[in-house]
Amino acid sequence: METELEQDQEATTALYFNESTPNITTTDANLCNSPQCYMVLTSPEKKAIGTICLLAGPLTFLENILVLLVIASSATLRRRPSYLFISSLALADTFASCFFTISFLDFHLYSQSDGPNIYLFKLGGVTMAFTGSVGSLLLTALDRYLCIYQASNYKVLLTHTRAKLAIVLLWCVTIVISFLPLMGWRCTTKFDPPCSHLFPYVDHHYLAFWTGLQLVVLFLIIVAYVLILWKANRHETAMGGPKSGRQSVKGQARMRMDIQLARTFSLILLILAVCWLPVLSFMMVDVTVTLTNKQQRMFAFCSTLCLVNSCVNPLLYALRCKELRGEGCALLACCKACRERTLGNAQGQRNENASGISKKSKDQAVSDSNPDTISESVDKQ
Repeated sequence: METELEQDQEATTALYFNESTPNITTTDANLCNSPQCYMVLTSPEKKAIGTICLLAGPLTFLENILVLLVIASSATLRRRPSYLFISSLALADTFASCFFTISFLDFHLYSQSDGPNIYLFKLGGVTMAFTGSVGSLLLTALDRYLCIYQASNYKVLLTHTRAKLAIVLLWCVTIVISFLPLMGWRCTTKFDPPCSHLFPYVDHHYLAFWTGLQLVVLFLIIVAYVLILWKANRHETAMGGPKSGRQSVKGQARMRMDIQLARTFSLILLILAVCWLPVLSFMMVDVTVTLTNKQQRMFAFCSTLCLVNSCVNPLLYALRCKELRGEGCALLACCKACRERTLGNAQGQRNENASGISKKSKDQAVSDSNPDTISESVDKQ
């Protein structure tokens, strides 16, 4: 009886499915009826991507948390707009290490099929992290541009308050843009065109909008750094000629620091382009043509490059930024001194307790001998 009832239910479900989606067939490669169509990785590919994420994810989190702690512990760095922008970048990379690793592994490795709202919420977190990262790099590039081209008015143009307002505005815009699909700008057909073949429930128009925005931001960053490096190259050429006796040593040191920082952020930009251009290229292609399973698998591997970019950024700061590296060493020295002081206090407390116990034992020994002496004297009396 139960078997017949189950067969009737399966038949009814199949009939309803065929009636509600008559155009979907298993032989049509252009159509999809579930998130399983996006889970295209083979078992070896899952192991490779899982290894990358499990290695880069925790490492990225620890590195960026360390950068945030160093900047937060230094009053000097907190007052400088450059390091406020770096802290914004570190915060975005910290979010990326959490949201991307968890969401990517959950979807591609564990084949977790979430509903539209849950999936778009997770995707919004990943989008927010990477959009904030690219936006923070744009603020950093503009900061370096003003520092070199408007050196005399730099502190007037970019104050501490304006830097904080720029960061707040960046994150507000980033959050709104990232969660637009969750707020309603999603694919009405769920999986069929005009849905993306890279992300379930995502509309082609939103994907084109976000990809175009990222390309515009990258273009602005490239223009800013090209101008910075051009200015730095001209200054290095000028420094190679005869020097005036009135030339300020302090001004030379400041310009050298600006040139070094420009080179540092240019290297960051190069790594950003290498990591992001493949992903953005696949997204632009997805808007215009239908991607194959092989191309979807290639996109999954390219996506991990974004996480690698977030992992490399803190290393560049620690290795090439003297001030940040110096403050990090000072923080470690302070932590070491606190640890030694704590251990010293604990050792002193143990010594004090040990001396107290020794004294108590000595007093107990004297008290034990005194009654005998007193009793003997009483007996003698």
